[in-house]
Amino acid sequence: MTGPNIALLLGTSDGGVGAHVRVLARRLVESGAAVVVYGPVATEERFDFTGTGAGFAAVRVSQGPRPLADRAAVAAFRASAIGADLVHAHGLRAGFIAVRAAPAGVPVVVTWHNAVLATGLARRIYAVIEKRIATGAALNLAVSSDLVARIRELGGIAELAPVGSTRRTPTRSVQSVRSELAAGERPIVLSVGRLHPQKGLDTLVDAAVALKSRRPVPLFVVAGEGPQRADLERRIAAGAAPVQLLGRRDDVPDLLAAADVVAMPSRWEGSPLAAHEALLAARPLVAAAVGGIPDLASDGAIKLVPPGDPHALASAIALLLEDPVAAGELAARGLRRAQDWPDSEASADAAIERYASLLGS
Repeated sequence: MTGPNIALLLGTSDGGVGAHVRVLARRLVESGAAVVVYGPVATEERFDFTGTGAGFAAVRVSQGPRPLADRAAVAAFRASAIGADLVHAHGLRAGFIAVRAAPAGVPVVVTWHNAVLATGLARRIYAVIEKRIATGAALNLAVSSDLVARIRELGGIAELAPVGSTRRTPTRSVQSVRSELAAGERPIVLSVGRLHPQKGLDTLVDAAVALKSRRPVPLFVVAGEGPQRADLERRIAAGAAPVQLLGRRDDVPDLLAAADVVAMPSRWEGSPLAAHEALLAARPLVAAAVGGIPDLASDGAIKLVPPGDPHALASAIALLLEDPVAAGELAARGLRRAQDWPDSEASADAAIERYASLLGS
């Protein structure tokens, strides 16, 4: 595939979506396509899309339904993306702008990276947005099976398109990481993710409190930043929970290498790069059975627990800490499963193949 003009649109991202779009932009440029990434300036500053050889144009994609802001974003994108042969939007907010702004005859692809967790009036508003995207896009790509079902229920054309990570090599020794964390002889339980209610970190804090009587007391560490920090700090202090909030980290491979168990207690996940990366690092993973996690967990690759259940989470973690053989077997199954899962390059190439079919070339 060579020559087409591809417009990639996304909103604010701190993790998986931005990382996926960066790999996609690079693979498109390598294939000979002309690529422009559209989105908030902060997202470009974090992911350096222009470093792949793509162009970048600022479009303010709001994080929630904002009629006036949406109208401005539609106008800005429509004016900037003139000449695009195909538009690929990532996320519902970007998808809503894309299906409204794309010229007639230009195919729009939308990747659904997240489910709608809002309730009440907000949920009803988002249902209208979901319907507009599902039926307005030429193709909807969904990172989990439950999202595929949702899109088809809304009358859209949908395909499963999981997004994977790539194995990254640690740069520091395990002992160096443990020393930094002042872990001593304590086992380390690691969580990686944004400090946001969707990630279920309140459940993690409560599980940490439940395991305080274990000796040695497990040390729970969370790599990530977000709007829930203050609430989590209060919860940690109130329960004297053995939890450290590390903030945003660029050394996740080092943290994974030092972790005895990785925990993902989310209320919903699509195709989380953090989970795939944990499995590639051969770390035993305990995760809530939500969204796309069961897709990744086949063949017993992940220890699944109910969402929002700190006692189940604590019991699963304790079992793995107390039984190294079981933990090793879980890690080995996880590694085998992760090696069969599409990595970041394969995920991008699969999207490019779909472009070719839509463009007839």
